[in-house]
Amino acid sequence: MKIHLVKKLNIERYFAENPRSRSSLLTWLTKVKFVDWNQPSDIKKTFGSADFLGNGTNRIVFDIGGNNYRMICKYYFGNRLVHLFVCWIGIHKEYDELCGKNHQYTINIY
Repeated sequence: MKIHLVKKLNIERYFAENPRSRSSLLTWLTKVKFVDWNQPSDIKKTFGSADFLGNGTNRIVFDIGGNNYRMICKYYFGNRLVHLFVCWIGIHKEYDELCGKNHQYTINIY
């Protein structure tokens, strides 16, 4: 199934405000544009360094730009599309701070 990326504009805003992330996030966006996922394990086939978050959240964290950036997304496999909701984007250090507070399961700044 093709991907319906919800809140793509926030990715574009992030790299506009953080120009060093631009090429890495554009590469990620290009991959997502052409993928065909039918089940959650297909996400890992495309992005091997991605990690599923637990606690029944249907969330995944993507390592982007050689692990310099992290993006938390919530996913939902629908009838015809996979809906991928961008919940948070930041640098690795900021992600570690989220994890220290267990906020990676609930954060939704977009």
